Amino acid sequence: MLGNYQLVSIIDFDEPQPKAMADTGLFEVPHSWTVIPPQYTLSRHVEVLIATGTTILVVDSKETQDQLLQQGPFTKMTVSPNGKFLALFTAEGKLWVVSTDFEKNLSEYATKSKVPPQQLVWCGTDSVVMYWDKIVLMIGPFGDWIKFSYDDAIYLSSEIDGVRIMSTDKCELLQKVPTSTENIFKIGSTSPAAMLYDALDHYERKNPKADENIRTIRPDLLDAVDCCIEAAGFEFHHYYQRMLLKTASFGKCFLDHYNADRFVEMAQALRVLNAVRFYDIGIPLTYAQYKRLTPERLVDRLIQRHQHLLALRIADYLNLSTDAILIHWACAKIKKSSDDEDATCRVIVDKLSKNPGLSFAEIAKTAYNNGQNRLATKLLDYEPRAADQVPLLMSMQEDEMALIKAIESGDTDLVYLVIFHLKRKLPLGEFFRVINNKPLACSLLEVYCKEQDRELLKDFYYQDDRRLDSANMIAAEGFQLEDVTERINKLKIANKTYQDDKSTVFETKVMDDAIKLLQAQTQLEKDTHQPFQGLSVSETIYKCTVLGHHPKASKLRSDFKVPDKRFWWVKLRALVEVRDWEQLDKLSKSKKSPIGYEPFIGAFKEAGEQAFINKDIDGLRQVRAKCTNHLVAQELDSLLAQLHAK
Repeated sequence: MLGNYQLVSIIDFDEPQPKAMADTGLFEVPHSWTVIPPQYTLSRHVEVLIATGTTILVVDSKETQDQLLQQGPFTKMTVSPNGKFLALFTAEGKLWVVSTDFEKNLSEYATKSKVPPQQLVWCGTDSVVMYWDKIVLMIGPFGDWIKFSYDDAIYLSSEIDGVRIMSTDKCELLQKVPTSTENIFKIGSTSPAAMLYDALDHYERKNPKADENIRTIRPDLLDAVDCCIEAAGFEFHHYYQRMLLKTASFGKCFLDHYNADRFVEMAQALRVLNAVRFYDIGIPLTYAQYKRLTPERLVDRLIQRHQHLLALRIADYLNLSTDAILIHWACAKIKKSSDDEDATCRVIVDKLSKNPGLSFAEIAKTAYNNGQNRLATKLLDYEPRAADQVPLLMSMQEDEMALIKAIESGDTDLVYLVIFHLKRKLPLGEFFRVINNKPLACSLLEVYCKEQDRELLKDFYYQDDRRLDSANMIAAEGFQLEDVTERINKLKIANKTYQDDKSTVFETKVMDDAIKLLQAQTQLEKDTHQPFQGLSVSETIYKCTVLGHHPKASKLRSDFKVPDKRFWWVKLRALVEVRDWEQLDKLSKSKKSPIGYEPFIGAFKEAGEQAFINKDIDGLRQVRAKCTNHLVAQELDSLLAQLHAK
């Protein structure tokens, strides 16, 4: 509750997210208020009960409801452990118990004291306990009461099965006698469980009445065994625990089919409870509290008390994970140890090596926070998970070691994580020095830079004196430029870089040819007003031939030393495409064909078939007129006949 009487709820302290609740409408301090946990409300949200005036307000996350009560003002209020009942103490000294939805009036009791109690708590869900100075008053569900006197100041702590009374020198538990215990030990009890308990006593004294008792309770023997097991859980004295379990074991011998899981579970639970109740440990848990708490939480409590040995034995006994115990022990060892770092490391590793897969990251972090950097680094060598190891090494300023471990893990995401961390942290030269002798890191940096940061890639190649890679990158950038002049200038820079390396003769020649081709294509575009950029040498010759610029095609042939066979093939296809039969005839008679004459015949056939597909009769006639091969001419005549028939 804030200073303006508004409420803020936080459900999870591990991930606190404060949420404002509905407006309370209060302008003065309430008489009292209490909280109903979300698991006990119909809305499954936190509800707050506020006593103001003579009534009670119920506040949740959405609205505030006035219950319109007249019995107030209520100076004390408390919710039962199961969230079903609400105990109220009025200004007139009356104890009033109602359901938390205010639908049922369960009981009223006049205490004849208008002084409100110092504490008002529930004893389980059966009764309410009030504490005034030196007086404890317990009120039962039907108005029954019992009073206890204390000389010293005490404090009451409500539990799910009773109330804990703590003073300066002792801790007591006040609770209702469990039904199973009452059935067995009540004077004159004739319940099946009591008779089974007596039967064991007779059996041990070799009294034949034991058989009589067993025969009498035979129909209810199963319930009697379960009752003895349950009663054993409520006992604190070892003697009665053993006797009740022994009774249950005796009784189940007379049952044909009995599932002993509950018996075994109770025996295990009692062994654990007796261990933590021992005065050296001092956790006086009841069986009901143990079941509510769960064994895992009990182990956590022992860990926080630094009772690592007992926690480890309980975890082993109950087949629970021991990793958290060992990690906490190691962290505590580091904080308290006065030994040198090497000795501490050996002790921790020797203990933890028996648990393969256990994480050393948290232990190393504790050592680092404790100022033991060398110990932290040594411990991290035993960390099996690189995902935990690498970030911690980075936080410890062990950047190069982090990069080595990331590379050894084979996880490229981790390697990138370290690379980017180093890039942000280090000067460029130092950054390159760290990754330079690590091939995987260099390769991943190249892949990243090619997509995202080409300037960084240039710097990387330059500092590593990788001239060939630098030239390749400059050339690639040049070919991507739209402006021809800029492209040529870029390629010249790349070519100069190639020339500086004697091993790149081939690359130098290729770059020279590329520059010459770009210059030639630029001139052709000026002369022909046709686009040539992006074409290969053969494609450029082909286009020149198609456009009828045969001298230019021949010049390209000589400039780029195009082989005769390739030149004839290119020119042949181009001339057939434009139906330039005159030039085709000149080509065939210019000199002995380096490709033979069969391609010429095939070119006629191909041209005729293309004309047939396009239904071009005139074009097909021209091809037929120029064809001198008898067999091809027959095929062309057949195609002409088919076109005429259509």
